[in-house]
Amino acid sequence: MTNRDALCQELMALHRHGGDQHTAQQRSARPAWSHKIGWGIVLLISLVTMQPAWAAKCLFISSYHRGYAWSDGVEQGVRAGLGKHCTLKQFDMDTKRHKDIASIQQKALEARILIEFWQPDVVITADDNAAKYIIQPFYKDHAIPFVFCGINWTVKEYGFPYSNVTGMIEVAPIHPLFEKAKALLPKHEKGFYLGANTLTEHKNLTRFEQTAARHDVRLTYRLVSTQTEWLEAFYEAQQYDFVILGSNSGINDWDAEEMNEIVPRLSQRLSLTNHGWMMSYAMLGLTKVPEEHGEWAAKTALYILDGIPPSRIPIVPNRKWDIWLNTPLLDAAGIQLPKKILQKGKKVY
Repeated sequence: MTNRDALCQELMALHRHGGDQHTAQQRSARPAWSHKIGWGIVLLISLVTMQPAWAAKCLFISSYHRGYAWSDGVEQGVRAGLGKHCTLKQFDMDTKRHKDIASIQQKALEARILIEFWQPDVVITADDNAAKYIIQPFYKDHAIPFVFCGINWTVKEYGFPYSNVTGMIEVAPIHPLFEKAKALLPKHEKGFYLGANTLTEHKNLTRFEQTAARHDVRLTYRLVSTQTEWLEAFYEAQQYDFVILGSNSGINDWDAEEMNEIVPRLSQRLSLTNHGWMMSYAMLGLTKVPEEHGEWAAKTALYILDGIPPSRIPIVPNRKWDIWLNTPLLDAAGIQLPKKILQKGKKVY
């Protein structure tokens, strides 16, 4: 039996017999899309039958979903970098909105089906969950080359590099962010970190705590799951010297229009972020550039298609970030920044 046959049988068995292994209550709790997984196989198989045999095949697997600002930026970089050099397919795991392990594993299994049937010449993955649930368990030292991007901070937990894997890790400019806070504020001993309760934010928080200790900053934190919890924590954060906003992605009831009205009324302390999409709620941003990851991954994929093995391409960190200013929030809180920063930063109005 081939790998393709085995994977198809595995996925179809999941679809046919899932009810035999769950109580009625558990079955009713499963996401609606899980009951349509058989159709998912049909669609995946149909996708792989429509490509010219002579075209190089590139597969892009995003850990998240379209409409999430980071993922959209990475995708834009991938598509711009690949151009017409290969036939490109995209598979979105959607693990920000569906965070339970069963849903993530199901998407990983679907991605494997697509890989085994389509047999891409190179696979690009974005962010941690694609690495954790697809590359690490199924494609270590495999014949198919993989290029990752957007893995936060370190690849140590995945054991990279493999002979068939290289990529770009995502490093936030945390040290410069603390330097900015200390330079701008006469009092800066107590900071507050606020983010969503997700795998990515747990990894980010660890780095912020380590960096805060080196800067003699006592860092309190909250990682939350709902908009109400976020607002309660943000209100509490105004009692500290400054506030660091992690990502809100993973807070599924986030209402941007409502938050754009509430946050300015609560903001009293300097708020900083490393995420461009959080600049509606932060005063100062040193933000990563997602397009850099996509462009680098696409360029590296083309090198591999030209015959350079992944093992000869070193894993690298990102090197770019932007400075952003939210002038309405700064004005509302009566916080004045030095003229040099005001001239250099990009403005949010």
